[in-house]
Amino acid sequence: MSTVSLQQVFKNYELGKTSVPALRGIDLEIQEGDFVTMAGASGSGKSTLLNLIGCLDHPTTGEVWIGDTRVSKLDDKQLNETRLRQIGFVFQSFNLIPVLNVYENVELPLLIMKEISKKERKQRINYFLKAVGLSAFADRKPSELSGGQRQRVAVARALVTKPRIVLADEPTANLDSKTGIEIIDLMQQINEHEKTTFIFSTHDPKVMQRANRIFHLIDGKIEKVENIR
Repeated sequence: MSTVSLQQVFKNYELGKTSVPALRGIDLEIQEGDFVTMAGASGSGKSTLLNLIGCLDHPTTGEVWIGDTRVSKLDDKQLNETRLRQIGFVFQSFNLIPVLNVYENVELPLLIMKEISKKERKQRINYFLKAVGLSAFADRKPSELSGGQRQRVAVARALVTKPRIVLADEPTANLDSKTGIEIIDLMQQINEHEKTTFIFSTHDPKVMQRANRIFHLIDGKIEKVENIR
């Protein structure tokens, strides 16, 4: 079964009396454990596509499936549960909370999951801080970290709920080349060890060359699917 499936997805944005198409008939299947990239120039529809997969937006027409769940059938509470338990997000701007330290930033999504005990929360946080190489920085605030370290915190926070899918929107855009490669290395290791599905939006060649498949978007359409490995 596919982890993500999109069937004839169209997305239009209304600007005054004008309807602007962002996606024009997207069909795709992404399997468990995939490490895939949505590639294309700015305005090609990459971020819109990730927003739909992440249940942050709705298609104008067409269907999005997460596993065997038809997203259009979910109410707001069910959408929130799907985002919390099945999907992790990594953004280019990190989106860390400045008044919280590293440990607390990673802990935040777990606090919403009431069934997880304090002991398990601590175990998960420590496990993923170690996985991203930041155990020694647990008490630091985001302002005391480098850009690469902040992105590592964002990766740990995305993974701590043990989601099926991680969506990464231009995760290397605000990083230097060396740090960007380290972040992609880290995500690839987690993909291999945890079988987490990673879906990237990027035009960074360093990210694209690591993918097992690349979906090339032009003007809201998938023009080509490139199988790398």
